Amino acid sequence: MNDKLKGTIYGLLSAAFYGMNPLFTLPLYERGMSTTSVLFWRYLIALPILALMIKFRGQSLKVDSRLILPLLGLGLLMGYSSLALFLSYRYMDAGIASSLLFVYPLMVALIMTFFFREKLTLQTILCLVMAGGGIYMLYSGGTSGTTLSAAGTLLVMSSSLSYAVYIVCVNFPAIKRIPTVVLTFYVIAFGWLIFGGAVLADGNLDLPSTPFMWGTAIALSLLPTVASLVLTTMAIQSIGSTPTAILGVFEPVTALIFGVLLFGEHLSMSDIVGLVLILIAVCTVVAGDSVSKRLMRIRKLFPRRHNINQ
Repeated sequence: MNDKLKGTIYGLLSAAFYGMNPLFTLPLYERGMSTTSVLFWRYLIALPILALMIKFRGQSLKVDSRLILPLLGLGLLMGYSSLALFLSYRYMDAGIASSLLFVYPLMVALIMTFFFREKLTLQTILCLVMAGGGIYMLYSGGTSGTTLSAAGTLLVMSSSLSYAVYIVCVNFPAIKRIPTVVLTFYVIAFGWLIFGGAVLADGNLDLPSTPFMWGTAIALSLLPTVASLVLTTMAIQSIGSTPTAILGVFEPVTALIFGVLLFGEHLSMSDIVGLVLILIAVCTVVAGDSVSKRLMRIRKLFPRRHNINQ
């Protein structure tokens, strides 16, 4: 299996796991847990899971001391992204928030283009347009004309930007040399500082009070956190930041599937069109170079005016 195919699989699985966030978060909210408490336990429970993975792989937590500050920055970016997204669930439907979050592939593409001079290819533009159109269809089909909360929208946009910067920075050469699980451990550990500090400042920490709540908190730590972050890093290291970000639009599809299967939600025609557009965008990323070559052949059929005159 080549790196492109492996990276694509990692990216799709990461998006699928990340789409489970509302599935495990909302039941904890319904039982009275605060946002900071949910995130406190989400990140804290993830740490021993990652530590065991590191031990079983025979790896070490030791990293170059010069990388501590960059790792701290990555942790704070991820921690803030989680906090802003989970807070947005208080202001709007979780499905809408999760859909709006996925403007981050566009943010990643723009960051890579303007700050790192990555060429914005015709294929990438088409994927972003299709993915954006698909997300809009999912969004418009679910809101039923309801006015969005300004606070909720601002929180989701800031979460998206923070996550976009994280995805770009994880692909830096010095960071790529850190083993994936070790990197994820430090990101989670430093991200937890935000919620640990918030709990200390507030003086209030909600404990999961039932086996169901503990099971839900552990699942939240294991799947949308550990599994998703590890797979995201592996995808970025295999295929790069922009393709991984585009594959991330599969997350609203996951959220919608869970809504239909577990909560009895119904698919509207808008939802179906949105799903099809997202799947086409994902398939275009997977097809890769073959699509780019075909697009270039089509483009050459329409030469620029100055080329004709020469």
